[in-house]
Amino acid sequence: MTTQQTIVIIGAGPGIGYHTALRFAQDGYRIALMARDEQRLQSLVTRLTDQGYDATAHVADVRTTVSLAAQFEVIKRIHGSIDVLLYNALANTPGRPTVLRAENLRADFEVNVIGALNSVNAALPYLSPDASILLTGGGLALSPVADVASLSLGKAALRNLAYSLHDELKEQSIHVGTLTIAGFVEEGTYFAPQHIAQALHELRQERAIERIYKEEQQ
Repeated sequence: MTTQQTIVIIGAGPGIGYHTALRFAQDGYRIALMARDEQRLQSLVTRLTDQGYDATAHVADVRTTVSLAAQFEVIKRIHGSIDVLLYNALANTPGRPTVLRAENLRADFEVNVIGALNSVNAALPYLSPDASILLTGGGLALSPVADVASLSLGKAALRNLAYSLHDELKEQSIHVGTLTIAGFVEEGTYFAPQHIAQALHELRQERAIERIYKEEQQ
């Protein structure tokens, strides 16, 4: 990969977000990390820049299109066009369907699904030809669990959105794909964040609409 490519990671944290940034940085990408927590972002950027990688922090709220638009303009000015957009933001109010409060479900959906669409729309004017939009999905989209009904609904809707965006944006040579993580992200396991990061890197290369990341039974 050329050093001129840039990945924007929305919902950047110390798990999947950081490890994906590191994996793409090792492949020559410049890194733009975006989240609401400025202190956490700066910590992640420092970890990357201390290793010699080009990384910047951008504070934005995916629920606010104005803040997203402003930060994408900054990213464009600093890094140029965007080659990969990873949406990794998540909100989760635990609870079974009949006990979930409507306002909690609505608030989660605004981050898990609407925030993804807001981010895609804000990024579109700055995407390079043959860019990829990657969405961090979950196995709950395929096998919902009552105790996390809100997240199950959100991941199902996000998967649906990925397919819809893929169908629409392929005409512009923009790749949309989702990594459906069928397990709990945990260090030292098959679902360790560095393994997830590698799968996301491969999804970018394969340009597939979906990859179901699951541990095969022996």
